[in-house]
Amino acid sequence: MQENTNNSMKQSTITKRFDLIVWDWDGTLANSTGMITEAFVTAAAHVGLPVVPAEKVTNIIGLGLKESIFAVYGDIAPEMAQKLAQQYSANYYAGEQAIPLFEGAKNTIIELNRRGYKVAVATGKGRRGLNLALQHCGLTQYFHATRTVDECFSKPHPQMLDELMDECVTTPERTLMIGDTSYDMQMAANAGVPAVAVTFGAQSRDKLLAYNCIQMFNQFNKLSAWLLDV
Repeated sequence: MQENTNNSMKQSTITKRFDLIVWDWDGTLANSTGMITEAFVTAAAHVGLPVVPAEKVTNIIGLGLKESIFAVYGDIAPEMAQKLAQQYSANYYAGEQAIPLFEGAKNTIIELNRRGYKVAVATGKGRRGLNLALQHCGLTQYFHATRTVDECFSKPHPQMLDELMDECVTTPERTLMIGDTSYDMQMAANAGVPAVAVTFGAQSRDKLLAYNCIQMFNQFNKLSAWLLDV
């Protein structure tokens, strides 16, 4: 697959296939990968857990917090996992309001909404974190539906997408998932939903190439141009 090589006719044909566009949040709309990684690594050190490479933490962004802790540290004692979760949350919320959206993200969501697309979020964030992020960036009113790890199984389980499609009354072939991790791509595959991968978030192009996404973009403005070229 080549990135960003479609002509405008093919772009328009692809985009018009979809009624519902589902976005991952962290690393896809929000430029939060570095902050999340630092919050986790710092929290682990604070509670006395072994230091792990930042890259290992970055690669599990997209999972729920419980699943992320297990992915990094395995079956650690429940009380230590709870301490880590609490410290991570404290670190994250201390800096959450400083996390910017990628340039052009807000205008893209507003324009998709104006053009009549249903727009949704499927995220490994908790409900509190997503609500605060939406309020902070002024996008709450532009999303028709949202699902977090507090209401659903963690990615790559398809529950988030299944429930969003039910709520927005659409089908897998009329739905598009956009995300920056293998968990997003696998969730889409599990739900029978076409997916677009972005490589400016948590995971690299090489890792995402293993998944059958219909497009891949290395800059948000290129993704936006593809979505809006109708």
